[in-house]
Amino acid sequence: MNSYLLGTTNTSHIMGSNLSKLARLLATRIMPQATIAPLNAPKFDLLKPLRDWLDNLKISNPRLAHKLCQLIPSQCPFERDLNLFGRTLVHIPPMCKLNPLYDEVVMLRFKAMCYLADECGEDISQYC
Repeated sequence: MNSYLLGTTNTSHIMGSNLSKLARLLATRIMPQATIAPLNAPKFDLLKPLRDWLDNLKISNPRLAHKLCQLIPSQCPFERDLNLFGRTLVHIPPMCKLNPLYDEVVMLRFKAMCYLADECGEDISQYC
């Protein structure tokens, strides 16, 4: 542990659960307290009801499960490498992460695939 980060604090007693205390100590030394307070403030999530609805959605219809697996891609369709003469000019990163419901939609596809494989006993290799 670098002693210059902690000033004169003795770090020999910091172990295990005291790591969170160390993190707070470092944070207060590096950032003023006025900066830390807004980070702990609760945030209002406008999409929370939709997130909860998608998370709690139960797949119980094989036709719906097939449709979800077909509509939701297994990989981000926007990620591309632009090549010219065998050299990569530009890499376009996946835009799916910009979707605020990306994780919930991917989980919904996973639930649909699990339903088809476990409950219906179908081969899901076509969706992988």
